[in-house]
Amino acid sequence: MKKIIINILSLLFSLFTTIGNSFLIYDSFKLLYKNIILGFLNLILFILLFIMFRYLISHLFNYFDKNNDHSLSKNKFSIFFDNHPFITSFIIILICWLPYFILFYPGILSPDPSFQIKQFFGIPNKYSSYVVLLDDAQIITNHHPVLHTLLLGGCLKLGHYFNNDNLGLFIYIIIQSIVFISTLAYTIKFLKDINIDSKYRFISLLIYALVPVFPMYTVTFVKDVFFACYIIIFISFLYKMIINKFTVKDLICLLIIATLITISRNNGIYVILLTLIPLLFIKVRSKMPIICVLLGSICLFYTYDKLILPSFKITPTSVREALSIPFQQTARTVKYNEKVISKKDKKVIDQVLDYDTLSFRYNSGLSDPVKNSYNRYATKNDLKEYLIVWFKEGIKSPLTYIEATISNTYGYYYPLKTNWYVYYKEDKRINEDGFNYHYNKLKKPRKVLTLFAQGFPYIPGVGLLVNIGINVWILMIMIGYLIMKKRIKNALYLMPSIVLFLVCLASPANCYFRYALPFVFALPLNYGIFKSINKCDTIKEVKQK
Repeated sequence: MKKIIINILSLLFSLFTTIGNSFLIYDSFKLLYKNIILGFLNLILFILLFIMFRYLISHLFNYFDKNNDHSLSKNKFSIFFDNHPFITSFIIILICWLPYFILFYPGILSPDPSFQIKQFFGIPNKYSSYVVLLDDAQIITNHHPVLHTLLLGGCLKLGHYFNNDNLGLFIYIIIQSIVFISTLAYTIKFLKDINIDSKYRFISLLIYALVPVFPMYTVTFVKDVFFACYIIIFISFLYKMIINKFTVKDLICLLIIATLITISRNNGIYVILLTLIPLLFIKVRSKMPIICVLLGSICLFYTYDKLILPSFKITPTSVREALSIPFQQTARTVKYNEKVISKKDKKVIDQVLDYDTLSFRYNSGLSDPVKNSYNRYATKNDLKEYLIVWFKEGIKSPLTYIEATISNTYGYYYPLKTNWYVYYKEDKRINEDGFNYHYNKLKKPRKVLTLFAQGFPYIPGVGLLVNIGINVWILMIMIGYLIMKKRIKNALYLMPSIVLFLVCLASPANCYFRYALPFVFALPLNYGIFKSINKCDTIKEVKQK
């Protein structure tokens, strides 16, 4: 079994690398078939990669088998850290992040939150124009989580009472920071509760405190930070449920967190469904808690989404947001293989997308330009006819469809594709509508922190912590190892991260860190739980001997 798992992982990583190289250079499979020499060289490369990955994964699995614990040397700090993991972690993270709070005061406002603020204050914006509003007087839509829009806009409105927009925005950052730091400190405590050695817990704490991506997103007004917090907490309670260490209090907390996940991102409901439904088919002490959380979160979500939001005339997000994959496939076909599309089919496509502009709108790594041509007045029948045409054209040009999908996704599983960024610019578009948002005058030290954050991914070794492809590979290695150990039941705690990775594949942008942020931020917790499972196995094996 071990050899099979290692071979499968080695094969996948070799394929990801070989295909990724081709798309990185040619945005297609062209590198693999351009000529006989290149084809032969790629075959040799594939074989060498397979051998290398097989060697590395084999040694990695042997390392996991040893499962060595390492404790910090006994001193006043390590004793206090061991006895008070939450408060120690909270204080250390807060101190290390203070420069970011000061230098980026009141916070980093990027385009999407700016549009959310405009929605809150009833100012026309692009997201309100993408849909047919239920009520022209209510321009808040559910494209962005409504509760997040209300929190962000409400804090800014609070600042109005003090005649200080920056103060209002900073109140939001304070709330977000308390929630995020508390979540990270909680993971350190949770790792102690499941008997993870103090050295790994301290390393995790250092990652949280010193890797700049954590504080940079903490001082940014994006919805993904709260969502990441909910995912991290959800994973910990999910693991408790799997190993049957679950109380009524845990059940209530899990139900609340599951509900927050469903209403904090439009794809959150899929995380809950695809995570909890598989648990119904495994052996646990009682399936009732699983059923309660599953049905409870679904009912609360649909009450919120189908009753509460419509009662306030809040328009649902456009259906176009779920169609990135077919839209990209259609646009690539128009650009590179238009001859297969009949005049009749062109008219059908034009009812949904502006056909004449698709060719120059097509961006292989971003579907937004194509989606922006979506006809918001398209009927259900128009969409039905389009999907029939889409399926038919896919039969005619399958390679084009495959290339369109890989072009828009390969950065999520190919580590050499990077699209790294952190928000750092002050997006002042809300000032056009009478607001007064601006940074302080500490430009030089702020630039130093920005350069550190921008350059961190390229630091050898530690920079890989924020590489999306590497994070996905680590996730796959943990899954493979647990399957090899016949711990499929325990491996289900990784389902939220797996589902979020799959959501990334259906997302509008290739290698977009903000979309991968929840499972990247959850890596220290995921690996810590992995160590705990492996530790239990090792103890059992020793007892059996």
